[in-house]
Amino acid sequence: MSPIALSRIAMAVLLVCASLLPASMAGAEALIHVQEMKRPDIPGLVIAPNDALPNLTARSAVVMDAASRQVIYARDMDARRFPASTTKIMTLIVALEKGNLDDMVTVGKNAEGTEGSTLWLVKGEKIRLRELLYGMMLHSGNDATVAVAEHIAGSVEAFARLMTEKAHEIGAKDTNFVNANGLPDDSHYTTAYDLALITAYGYSLPEFEQIVSTKEINFDWVHDDSHRLRNENQMLWYYRGANGVKTGYTEKAGRCLVTGARENGLQLIAVVLDSVYMWNDSIALLDYGFSHVKATTLIREDEPYTRVAVSGGRKSVIPIYAAHEVTVADPMKLGQKYELKTELSDTLMAPVERGDVVGRVDVLLEGKVITSVDLIAGDSVEKKSFFRTVERVLKNLLKGIL
Repeated sequence: MSPIALSRIAMAVLLVCASLLPASMAGAEALIHVQEMKRPDIPGLVIAPNDALPNLTARSAVVMDAASRQVIYARDMDARRFPASTTKIMTLIVALEKGNLDDMVTVGKNAEGTEGSTLWLVKGEKIRLRELLYGMMLHSGNDATVAVAEHIAGSVEAFARLMTEKAHEIGAKDTNFVNANGLPDDSHYTTAYDLALITAYGYSLPEFEQIVSTKEINFDWVHDDSHRLRNENQMLWYYRGANGVKTGYTEKAGRCLVTGARENGLQLIAVVLDSVYMWNDSIALLDYGFSHVKATTLIREDEPYTRVAVSGGRKSVIPIYAAHEVTVADPMKLGQKYELKTELSDTLMAPVERGDVVGRVDVLLEGKVITSVDLIAGDSVEKKSFFRTVERVLKNLLKGIL
């Protein structure tokens, strides 16, 4: 039996098992018991003698802590490979950063009839950008990527250049995009490591997680009687704590999957490229990741990070909070430790509004900034007024006389 046929059988077994699970389970671990299967004979697959997960069927794989970018496990993670529809992770990132999610997008002739996975979009349809992004990520609509690219950049080619520029800015230097959907092209490639970096960046953006973790959603424009989109990423059902992100398949790329999962605030990302059993591989990778590192909360958002003086205001000191919690994996190499570099004035000038961004904290590992968080004012402070001060003094005098 071929590896692809075996993969289909494994997927069917997983689907049946997942359907029997209670919906109330929480945490980050496999929701189904995955029996470790003997790895089939995969021509050209190279397994290092010290590979901690020798039964993985992926040619390239990686598990990364999203916050610190630490690699917990890797197999041939720097090899250039075709990403198939996992490309759409970067399409989503560029759309979130460059587009207005409330814009109405007019579907053009180039989008209608795009080959491969489709939402059956029709030329002239007007659909909100935010909704097209759901269609692109949940149902892997290649036609949606063309509509999005043309709306934001004028053409797919121009949009792909934005994608590549952003990838290189993030640090994904071995990545090049020529389209927005991952249809095969020899000049369209990435690596497992780069995809993990790109996805880690994605989780820092508003709405990214909300879109990629949605299991089902309804839109009137969906061209079937249910008007429903169902996420093709079965890991959202298979793995407790899973919160994204994207499947992919072409004959050249093989089966590809990028998965995100969170436990105790720790966000891990697993990538498998050209895998036979991509669900099993991804579960094994996440289990390995969560069992080999523990979450460390460096900065909490529910307690003051520090306090700072305010000049010229009716309050002299206010608390300062982090805009969000920072939880990372413990450093895995001896001698490593996280450092916090705070950029915050010793004194703020009134007026100050609660929620104002007043500074920043950089988190460093081995001297390199791995993530940052804004510092925000915990209280409002009105500016002192000369006339109010005189009024207050007079009122106190009158109280003394009367």
